[in-house]
Amino acid sequence: MEILYKCCCGLDVHAKTVVACLINDGRKQVRTYGTMTADLLTLGDWLVAEGCTHVAIESTGVYWKPVFNLLEGQMEVILVNARHVKAVPGRKTDVKDCEWLADLLRHGLLRASFIPPLEIRELRELTRYRQSLVREQTALANRIQKLIESGNIKLGQVASDVLGMSGRQMLKALAAGEREAGRMAAMARRRMKRKVPELKLALDGRLTPTQRWVLGELLTRYEEVEAAITRAEQQIEREVATCQDPFVAEAVRLLQTIPGVGERVAETTVSEIGVDMSRFATDAHLASWSGMCPGHDESAGKKRSGKTTKGNPYLRAALIQAAWAASHQKGTYLAAQYQRLVKRMGKKKALVAVGHSILVIIYHVLKHQASYEELGGDYFDRQDTERQRARLIRRLESLGLKVTVEELSAAA
Repeated sequence: MEILYKCCCGLDVHAKTVVACLINDGRKQVRTYGTMTADLLTLGDWLVAEGCTHVAIESTGVYWKPVFNLLEGQMEVILVNARHVKAVPGRKTDVKDCEWLADLLRHGLLRASFIPPLEIRELRELTRYRQSLVREQTALANRIQKLIESGNIKLGQVASDVLGMSGRQMLKALAAGEREAGRMAAMARRRMKRKVPELKLALDGRLTPTQRWVLGELLTRYEEVEAAITRAEQQIEREVATCQDPFVAEAVRLLQTIPGVGERVAETTVSEIGVDMSRFATDAHLASWSGMCPGHDESAGKKRSGKTTKGNPYLRAALIQAAWAASHQKGTYLAAQYQRLVKRMGKKKALVAVGHSILVIIYHVLKHQASYEELGGDYFDRQDTERQRARLIRRLESLGLKVTVEELSAAA
């Protein structure tokens, strides 16, 4: 078998140790290092001194990240999916693992995972942190709702946003020991003032002193998380504005021209896939990597499953969110696609399909560095006018109407 790299190394990374197998002109050297920064720097110095040009690392948890970061720039570092290199049985030691990796790398049999540049990875850290904060905030809001319901406070049945400006003031009063429903209802602001009679009834509950204390703690924690989200968003904006790649800020702006894609979704998308679409051969490769395309499970000529594959969960969540927003925008291609698919697929599958379309659009927007051009809500009708006419005629006839069709004159 052809040897592509004369001097390469396979690394088996763990929490405390890194086992390295260096192959140089057929000669193998195996060494074990610790995972402290000094140990990893020693590992890097050894590889450079031996003339190593390529290194392969298995993607194991987060342990590969510091090794990748320290070796990046000194040599070509390839991160590989553990599932792709574990197929051979009988390798039960760390030494055999790294030897197997080095041997596969030497013959060019490893497929590298997609790792974006450093500045994109730093933006990714921020957007993922923000998402974790949003999840925590949602969990706190649900916990608050359950707590007040257990005390028969029916604020959620009257106010559309329990933690809005008015609702939060009422909840703080409840936590402080207020028992008079009328005084709490008087805290309503703006449009909520029209619901004062209903609020008086909804706020007339029975919270115990312990429940009031817990409510106060939850409200305090909710506001702390809210402030943390604000700080994270400000830092993300600074990161985008000061990124070494000048196209990052422009990419965030261009993506927001797509229906349903707001600033948060645009930032998350850029942080997950970067702005260089040459990493993906086609939009289909990007969709497959992100888990936004149907799976292919076939045996003996029978298709067993078409469910989507596991991909990038952060990107997938952002695309579904964008698809939901796009499906509610009138007069757009994406909304028309959703209405067309939801009838036979259901809401969840239709949203995944629209999310796939948004990802395809994102690929071409970033590849051509151009804003999105709307196709219009009547796009599908224009594609097959005769079929649409026949369908509408059949629909009218099913309602018991006799239909006579006459073409409009060109002048009309």
